[in-house]
Amino acid sequence: MILVNTDYISGKNIETISIVKGSTIQSKHVGKDIMSSFKTIVGGELGSYNEMMNQARALATKRMVKEAEELNADGIINIRYASSAIMQGAAEVIVYGTAVKFV
Repeated sequence: MILVNTDYISGKNIETISIVKGSTIQSKHVGKDIMSSFKTIVGGELGSYNEMMNQARALATKRMVKEAEELNADGIINIRYASSAIMQGAAEVIVYGTAVKFV
């Protein structure tokens, strides 16, 4: 499966199939949430949240690819990510793109 954020795949003639998407809502352990709130006082990277978002993007991408595979797609173009806070310590990540077949 080829994944790109462009509207083409270099060297391939493609036919669009359908939009595909994947999403997840992730949260952190309350203890890590409290520790991160202390970190905001002194500043710096919030490692546990960075890890949470990386895991959420990976899971959402995996779900999008699964949907594309069920359509017998060869790739996904125009991939875009979006995220939003659902509540304190929880975020939704959605990824979407266009499933394509090589012709």
